[in-house]
Order: sequence, then C-alpha cells, then structure tokens
Amino acid sequence: MLRISRRSEKAGLPPGTPVYVGKKRTAKVEFSLIDYDLDGFERTKLSAVEEMTLYRTTSKVSWINIEGLHESEIIEKIGGIFGLHPLVIEDILNTDQRPKMDIHDDYVFIVMKMHNLDDETGVVDVEQVSMILGNTFVLTFQERPGDIFDPVRLRIAESRGRIRRSGPDYLAYALLDAMVDSYFSILQSLGDDIEELEDELLANPTSATLSRIHFLKRNMAYLRKSVWPLRELINILKRQESELIQDSTVIYLNDLYDHTIQVIDTVETLKDILAGLLDIYLSSISNRMNEIMKVLTVFAAIFIPLTLIAGIYGMNFDPASSPLNMPELKWYFGYPFALGLMAAVGIILFIYFKRKDWF
Repeated sequence: MLRISRRSEKAGLPPGTPVYVGKKRTAKVEFSLIDYDLDGFERTKLSAVEEMTLYRTTSKVSWINIEGLHESEIIEKIGGIFGLHPLVIEDILNTDQRPKMDIHDDYVFIVMKMHNLDDETGVVDVEQVSMILGNTFVLTFQERPGDIFDPVRLRIAESRGRIRRSGPDYLAYALLDAMVDSYFSILQSLGDDIEELEDELLANPTSATLSRIHFLKRNMAYLRKSVWPLRELINILKRQESELIQDSTVIYLNDLYDHTIQVIDTVETLKDILAGLLDIYLSSISNRMNEIMKVLTVFAAIFIPLTLIAGIYGMNFDPASSPLNMPELKWYFGYPFALGLMAAVGIILFIYFKRKDWF
C-alpha cells in the first residue's frame, strides 16, 4: 500500500517530474567513486554532487555509485551533470519499475532488480538498481547501502581479468553478470529448502508445511517477475549497434544471455516442483481425511444395528396388555440377551469389515 500511496502523489504531474516512489528513508545519500585504468585505480567517497563533474569526461573509466534515492533533488542534480533525460530521472526515482533498457544518443539506461536472501527469515528482498552507461563512466543508483558488487570491486582493485583493460561497457557487463550470478545462489538456497520441504511433505505434512509452500511460491513469484524481463533486456543489449558497446564485449553479453536462460529454466523448474508439492499436500490431506471418514463410517455402520436393537427395546409397550407386546421384558435373561445380541452383531460386522480391508 505504501508504493501505491506514493505513486498517487504523481497523479496530475507532468511527465518527467522527479518524485521518489519507494520506502521512506532518512539515511544520508552517499556517493562512492572508483576511477581506474590499466595503470592504476582510485577508490574514494565523494562529499558533494558537484565533484562528479570532474568524472563525466576523463581518460579513465569512472564508476560512481549512488546509495539512496529518497532525496529527489540530489538525483535531479546528478541528472543535470550527466545530461540525463527528465524521464530517465523519473524512472530512477520510481523503484517499482520493471527491468528494462532505453538507448539514448550518448548513454544507455538500464533498470535491474537486485535480490538478497535473508538466511534467518528466508525472505527474498528486492531492490531496484538503475545503471547509466556513458562513454567513460558508469553510474549506478541503489535504494540503500549494501550490494552484491564487492567481487567486481575486488577485481578492479587487484586488476584481475580484463576489467582494467576494458572500457565502461565491460564494467556494465560485469555488474550485470554479478546480479545474474546472485540469482544462482538464491535459487540454490531455495532449491535446498524445497528438497527439505519435499521430505517433510512425504513424512508428515502439517498446516505449517502448507504455509512454507505458499511462502516459497511467493519468493519464486518475485524472482520470476524480475528474471523474465531480464532475458529480453540482455538480448536487446547484445544486439544493439551502439558506439557505447564494443564488439569485444558482445561475446560476454552472449554468455550472460545464456546464464539468464539458465536462471529462467531453474526458476520455472522450481516453480513447477512447488506446484507439484502443493498438489501432493492437498492429495495427502484429502487421503488422510478419506481414511478418517472411512473409519468413522465403519464404526457408524457397526453401531447403527445396535442403535436399532436399543431403540426397539426402548419402546414402551406394556406386555400385560398383550402377549405380543415385548415378551422379552419378562424373560429372566432378557437384559443379557439384548446385550449379547448387540455384542454379537457388532463383532460380526467388525470381522466382516476387517476381512473386506475397509480399515
């Protein structure tokens, strides 16, 4: 409801109006810079937006990471420095975007979803990451501190691989690849949870089992919603004839596209398994209910004739008025006879149902 209420604030405003849509935050917006080339790199914190002007056009590759989107004025200033279209700024501030990509004359705008799995609660947390790929720079906009890009930072610092020998397009690929790789680790954890759930389901399903199934289905729905547009995004990016993307990077984008397909296949497989587990749970509960109802029906069938006998001898017909009116009432063994008759009928029916294997 929060995002709906925040989106309602944009009603009636002109397109491109910078309005933040997302969770309310009070932390200070922070900027971090990694500036590098083949010979070296610099990692520092920027204290003001104006310092970014020095890194719009340099001979090195500049990666500026912005943590915090809740101060729309700051994001608007950054957009002014790097010449971003007002609609792009609006999309960056709207954290409810679907993963997408827009090609502009001098930059590429990419929206991705970054997922984190809480090991304690098992909740998959979703965060929007917006990326601007320019001629010499890459901008990344995050909702809050903390990300999955530390391996990329380490590769830059240690000059591992070809990242320091390549341009900003390869850096953008590396960041996208880090986000796609994070899906695999999350899916592996969810797959382990599903295996445990399957064992529990076959052993002793309970109402808690059903809750866990629905919980995992909700997590898979979040992943599926983010992964499917990702395939289209990577496909367009690798086919796009843009000066910002070098031919040497396209082969890596092809590999990233293959990884995306693997993620989608895994998501769909786990989704189908969860649907099957739900069917198994419902069938198990239904079978258990049928067994209970069968036992109750057997006992009801046994006691019905006993109830009939008890009902007959419970009728108030005076035997003094007629010799036909319940002569058993005057028998010396009338009461034991009635009880014996009931016991005999019950035992006979019990043995009969047991031989029929009805319970």
